[in-house]
Amino acid sequence: MKTLEAQQTNLKIMDVLLQWDPLGYGAGHYETEVVDVLQAVHLLEDDRKLARKIQAIFEFSFEEIIPLSECEIMAGKLLLIKNNSSCEL
Repeated sequence: MKTLEAQQTNLKIMDVLLQWDPLGYGAGHYETEVVDVLQAVHLLEDDRKLARKIQAIFEFSFEEIIPLSECEIMAGKLLLIKNNSSCEL
């Protein structure tokens, strides 16, 4: 049962990330980064640390910086998805 919940959580997180277009290249141009961010979501609990990690992942790939405030909003959404799924019965 836990595995199915984890898969559903990952799909929700991936869906949110794949729709995000922080650099204006068009949604769906960030597959590698989405996987890296998904991994970071499971490693980090603090939204500020996650936001910095998201910012670093995209900066490494595209040599452009997403404003930290945008990354913080996304980090909050992703952690909410992760934490809500672990609380469901």
